[in-house]
Amino acid sequence: MIQCCGLQWGANGRSLTPPLDLQLVPGSLTAMIGRNGSGKSSLLKIMAGLNQPLRGQVKISTPLLGGISYLPQQQELDRQFPIRLAELVSAGFWRTRVSRRERQVRLQQALSDWGLLELEKQSLEVLSGGELQRALLARLSLTAAQVLLLDEPEVALDEHGQQLLWQHIARWKQQGRTIVIVSHNLASLNQKLDMALMISSNGCIFAPIDQFSSNCQTLEEVA
Repeated sequence: MIQCCGLQWGANGRSLTPPLDLQLVPGSLTAMIGRNGSGKSSLLKIMAGLNQPLRGQVKISTPLLGGISYLPQQQELDRQFPIRLAELVSAGFWRTRVSRRERQVRLQQALSDWGLLELEKQSLEVLSGGELQRALLARLSLTAAQVLLLDEPEVALDEHGQQLLWQHIARWKQQGRTIVIVSHNLASLNQKLDMALMISSNGCIFAPIDQFSSNCQTLEEVA
C-alpha cells in the first residue's frame, strides 16, 4: 500500500501543489496525469525514495530493500555504460534469492517474453529506443517488488511492444502488486484502468479516469 500524508514537493522550497493525501491499496493500478512540469515524475521519484519531499511523508507497506521497483525515463540512463543488454535485464534480480540455474532460466524467459533473445549481447548504445525500453521493462519483470512505479512506460514502444507491456501490467495487477503509471496517453489509459491522479497547481484530484478523459478539452490540458 502507498499512503501520502500532507505531501508537498517541488524545487527551491516552492511546492508545485497543495498538500496531497492519497491511499493506494495493493492490487491497484493508477495513472498519474497532468501537464508537462506539473510534478508527475518528481512525485514518482519521491514514492521510490529517490527524492525527499518538501513537507509531509510517504508510507509504503513493503520491505525496505527490494520492495519497490522504479522504471525511469530513458534519458536518465547512461547509454555509454559498458554493459550488455542481458546484464541490464539481469539487474532485476537485485535482492532476489535464486540459484544460478534458476536465474539463467528466468533471464532467458524474460528475454524471450520481451522479444530480446537475439539482442542479449548487444551494448546499450546500439539499441533503438524501443529495444532499450523493452529491456528496461524486462528488468522490471524479473523483480519481486510489490510496488511498481513506471515513468512513461509506453515511450518508444511500437504497437506490439505496447501489447506486451499491458499484458504484463495485467499480470502484475492480478498478483496483487500496487502499480502507478505516469503517462500522457489518456485515450489508451481510459480503456485499461479505472483510477487516475491528476496533478495541477490548483491541487491533486484522485478520481475515475473517465472523469478526465470524457472531453477533448480536458485531454489537451493534461497531455
